[in-house]
This record gives sequence, structure tokens and C-alpha cells, in this order.
Amino acid sequence: MTLNAVLQLVLYLAVLLVLVKPLGWFMARVYRGKPCGLDRVLGPIERLIYRIAGVKPEGEMGWKAYAAAVMLFSGVGLLFVYGLQRLQAMLPLNPQGLGAITADSSFNTAVSFVTNTNWQGYGGETTMSYLTQMLGLGVQNFVSAATGMAVLVALIRGLARKNTATIGNFWVDLTRSTLYILLPLSLILATVLVSQGVVQTFKPYQSAALTQPQSYEEALKDDSGNPVTGPDGNPGARTVQVTEQAIPLGPAASQIAIKQLGTNGGGFFNVNSAHPLENPTPLSNFVQLLSILLIGAGLCWTFGEMVGDRRQGWAVLAAMTVIFVALLGVCYWAEQSGNPRFDALGVDQAAGALQPGGNMEGKEARFGIANSALWATATTAASNGSVNSMHDSFTPVGGLVPMWLMQLGEVIFGGVGSGLYGMLMFVIVAVFVAGLMVGRTPEYLGKKIEPFEMKMAAIAVLVPCALVLLGTAGAALWPSNQANVPNPGAHGFEEILYAYSSASNNNGSAFAGYGANNLFNNTALGLCMFFARFWIIVPVLAAAGSLAAKKAVPVTAGTLPTHTPVFVVMLICVVIIVGALTFVPALALGPIVEHISLPGN
Repeated sequence: MTLNAVLQLVLYLAVLLVLVKPLGWFMARVYRGKPCGLDRVLGPIERLIYRIAGVKPEGEMGWKAYAAAVMLFSGVGLLFVYGLQRLQAMLPLNPQGLGAITADSSFNTAVSFVTNTNWQGYGGETTMSYLTQMLGLGVQNFVSAATGMAVLVALIRGLARKNTATIGNFWVDLTRSTLYILLPLSLILATVLVSQGVVQTFKPYQSAALTQPQSYEEALKDDSGNPVTGPDGNPGARTVQVTEQAIPLGPAASQIAIKQLGTNGGGFFNVNSAHPLENPTPLSNFVQLLSILLIGAGLCWTFGEMVGDRRQGWAVLAAMTVIFVALLGVCYWAEQSGNPRFDALGVDQAAGALQPGGNMEGKEARFGIANSALWATATTAASNGSVNSMHDSFTPVGGLVPMWLMQLGEVIFGGVGSGLYGMLMFVIVAVFVAGLMVGRTPEYLGKKIEPFEMKMAAIAVLVPCALVLLGTAGAALWPSNQANVPNPGAHGFEEILYAYSSASNNNGSAFAGYGANNLFNNTALGLCMFFARFWIIVPVLAAAGSLAAKKAVPVTAGTLPTHTPVFVVMLICVVIIVGALTFVPALALGPIVEHISLPGN
């Protein structure tokens, strides 16, 4: 561990926390319909959108109508993205002439981007045209993020309102999230990224001459694709000389900005934020890292402001931050400690690294261990899924951290909107448990927490856990899928567990050693992503509707304060205990046993 690395981590956390209040204040004004500065410019555009769409912004919805609108909007988006991929070869803005995408991959990608997961079983630069990237994936990066933010605001209204049957208007919340928050921030971030060298162009791919030409042996095949054998009966081969490299281009900066701010994470290029044209400099790395957690952290302040008690927002933010910092420390320590197997072989693990010692396998030398560990922790604390290093090359304990962060339910900052409404479901559980401990009816923000709210919270908390375990078990036992796991033993199981943890918590990152782009995994992972998103959204909205209809309960001497350090500790314990009880047996079969098997352990 070096002073330079620690200062980088501290600087990141300091800047993030400083921005929480101003951004949270701005978003609270947006959702309350109060002047926010941008309304003078964007107000006429907002009203025009409502007129074109036939939306009456003053008309509010009950929770069932709100949920129906979410499902309808998401369903239409899913069909559109699927169709766009299937018809890609016939559509414009396809300078490389890329063909149509297979049905199973199109289904997986459509579900992935509509659910804000952005799991990618394909290579972006070799599969998706510019039109598909922008009109399909880029648009969903905005609206899927805005959908999560809208659901959160509906839940906040349910907690803040009394004796009412409505929780807002989905179409208004969706529009305002996109127009006033996501678009302006994306414009600023995209401009910064372009200034750092991130590409933004419609030009076709370019060719560059190699300074050191390479050669390789290629098997000879006939017109039918069958191997050709020589006179000696051995397969024929020819030497291929490579003198040029294709440089992929495209409108990348605009999509990278919203993929980070909206906690989407899908890379424009296959290696995501490790690609030099997607993340070229330390500054681009820092601002992308900052944007991953920025809105999720700011919404905690928005929550406190909208319920009329800012201490509640700070308490939730404190719980998130404590868990994040602790797991970040574990991940950085594990990667900086390195892999003892390399030490036993006399291999220098950190050759060319910015920091001495440590595990540099699978990491960019220009970012080093600290920024790689920070990115891995931040991207899985949020439901972001972008990567600037190969998680499959992390040490067992280093790889366990991002996996467990996802398995906690993506509530440590989490996706924009979805992270906080997931954490508020844990708050309801924590309040209920506390009420049982002291023998009184649990209350939160002046509302009694009764069996219906607990049932909805239990569904929201347990559905992702069930999907992870059932999906992993099915993938590990399915006979034809075993060939997709090239790594034997504990690490191979770990790759499967990571993939289904990622999909079932709408994250999208991967260990990448697992062969997932096939009919079985495209279908199974797609179903996990779909149910993980909407089997949580509907219970959350149901809880919001139930809470909004309740009357306020006066505060008494027996009311549990939910803004104190004691409650913060209790909330942290509830989140960790649920994750530990659910996933420790599975983790014991993967990263834990892999760590124990290392020399010296």
C-alpha cells in the first residue's frame, strides 16, 4: 500500500461526497416542479413533449397505473431494440456492413439494456452498427436509467404523502429525469471526454500500419469450410503476414457519458473502459469513475429533502459509504498483496506498473492497482458493470469483493434510482426487526410498517437472491453448458456465479472467462435480468401506494429514531447478514476455496 494510492482513493471519495448536496438539491427541485435554472430553457421543450405524447402532467396515478405504465414503456422499448438488431443489416449508419444479430443474442441484449443491466455477450465494435449503438442502446441508456429514477421518486412520495391514493405521474417523472438531469450531465461529461481523446465520429474504421509486422499460421480450408490436408495427411496451413491493424471508431463519447451517469455500463468497445479510445487518460478515468456513483449518492440527499427530514438521507448515505469504503479497502489490499503463486515462480507481478508490488495481471499499466480496485468496487456497488480491468484476473479475495457487492442487492449506491429504492426496502426490514425487538408496531417516517409492506420488501430483497442461486445451479448442471466453462474447478464455478450474480442484480459486469454468448446463457441470463428488474419494481410501487394511503402516526417516546448512528449500524448489519446468509455457501465453493488453495494459506 502506497501513500500515492491512498491519496487517490481519498480524493475520489472527498469529491464524490462534496457533490452530493448540490446535485441532490437540484434533483429535489426538479422532481418537485420548482424552478431549477434549466426550466427557463427546457420548460418549453418539456411542455411540447407532453403535447405530442398526449400526456396531462397534472394527472396523477395510483400505484397500479404507475406500474402498468412502467411495464408498457419497457415492453415497447424491448421490442424496438430487438427489432433494430435483427434488421441492422438493412438499416443506415452501418459503414462496416455488419450483419443482423442472432435471435438469442438480440433477445439478451434487448432485455439487458431495457432493464439497465447492459450485460454484453458480444463485441461492440464487431457486432453493432452506429445506428444500433445510438438509436437502440444509447437511447435505452437514458430511458432505462430514468425509469429507475421515476420509480424511486414514486416511492419517496409514498413515504412523504398522507391519506392519498396517488404517487405521481410516470410520464412526467420519466421526462423530467431525462430532460433536466441525465441529458445536461451527459452533455457536460461527453464534452470532457472528447477533450481527453475519446472518439465521437461517424467515419468508418481506419487502418494503421504496424511498426512491427506480425505473422501467424492459418489452417487451409476448401470452399465448404472443411480443412484441407496435405500429401502427408497432415492439415494444410499457410503463413499470413499482418502489416495493418483496424482501428474501430464511432460515436463513442456520447454513449460512454450516459452509460456511466445512468449506471448502465455497456461498453461501446468490447474491452469497455480499458480501451484507449474509450478511456484514454487519468482524467477521463477519474471523471468516469466519479460519474458512476454521482447520481446514486446525490439521490440520498434528494430523498431526505423530499420527505422533509434531511437526516434520513444522510443516514442512508452513511450506511452505503461505510460498506463501500470497507469493501474497497479489502479489494485494494488483496490486489496490492498480489498472488503468491507468482512469487513462488519468481515472476515480477508489477513489471511496468505505476505502483510497486501487487497483482497487475489483467490491469492497465496506465491506471495501476488502486484505480483498478476502485473501479471494480464502484462499478459493482452501482449497477454499472463497466470495467477498466479484467475481474477474472483479480486475486480470489479481490474478485470476491465485486461479486459480493452485487449479491448484496446492488443497494450500496446501486443503480440510479434502483439502488436507493432497494436500500429503502432494507430500511423497512430493519425497522420491522427493530419493532419486534422492542415489542411495538414498527414505524418509518411517521408510517406504520404492516404485513403488506413487509411482504413487498421481502419480495424485493429475496427475488434477486433466488435468481442468482437458481441460475447458477442450472448453468452448472446443464450438460451442454459445461463446455462453456474452460477453467476447471473452483474458478470455473466462480465465473458462473459471477455471471448470474451480475445478471440477477442488473449489474452487467463479467469475469469474462465464461462463454456466455450461446442459446442457453443468452436465454437464461435474459430471463434473470427481466425478473430481477420488474419483480422488484412492482413490489416497490405496491409498497409506495400502500404507504401513501396511510395516515401519519405521531412521534412518541417509543418511536425508533431512524437517523441515528445506532440505526445506521443496524441497517448495515441487516444488509450484510442477508448477503452472508444467502451467499456464503456458494462463495465457499468459489473464491473462498480458491483463496485457501493458494500457497501459504
